[in-house]
Amino acid sequence: MHDLDVLLPAISAGDVAAFGRFVAGAEPPLRASLRRFAVSVDTEAVLQEVLLRLWQLAPRFVPDDRPNAFLRFAHRACRNLCVDELRRRHGVVPDEAQVAEAAVPANPPDPLLRRAIHDCAERLPTKPARALQARLRCTSDEPDARLAARLDMTLNTFLQNFTRARKLLGECLEKRGVDLDGLYGAHGHGGFAGLGGAR
Repeated sequence: MHDLDVLLPAISAGDVAAFGRFVAGAEPPLRASLRRFAVSVDTEAVLQEVLLRLWQLAPRFVPDDRPNAFLRFAHRACRNLCVDELRRRHGVVPDEAQVAEAAVPANPPDPLLRRAIHDCAERLPTKPARALQARLRCTSDEPDARLAARLDMTLNTFLQNFTRARKLLGECLEKRGVDLDGLYGAHGHGGFAGLGGAR
């Protein structure tokens, strides 16, 4: 695989086409890495959340001296989100050998969808937008209580604002003709599930 980091400056500048090229190269290995979690975790939602985080974090991402730093970050983010979900549901993370393999359907990259998500996120009210941005920018192991404190919100207020942000974002995307049910399949979007639930 060639070094996808060459696209990072353009992505950081908001070039949707460059991000589409990055996604075209990044999605196959990311999907392959998620297969072992597919039985227990909504891996499509995890992938969509990570891609959205990449788009948001690109201007602040500092690559190391090795190739494909942005892709390696995406791999870690995908795995961490899956482990978090397993821990949330089951209390423990199963041994790697016990995580069943399953096929993950491949969808083509859609830079127009990324732009729609970005535009809808820009339209959110201030407090829901702050809650959403805090969740997207945090590390996967950072608890919601800490994010709430950082925003000078109670945990309940933070969760209410985050839930409202997901709902409004989902409604905005549906008005733009995005089929969320088709996007997330049988798992359902639950108010745009790709942005994750409470932690």
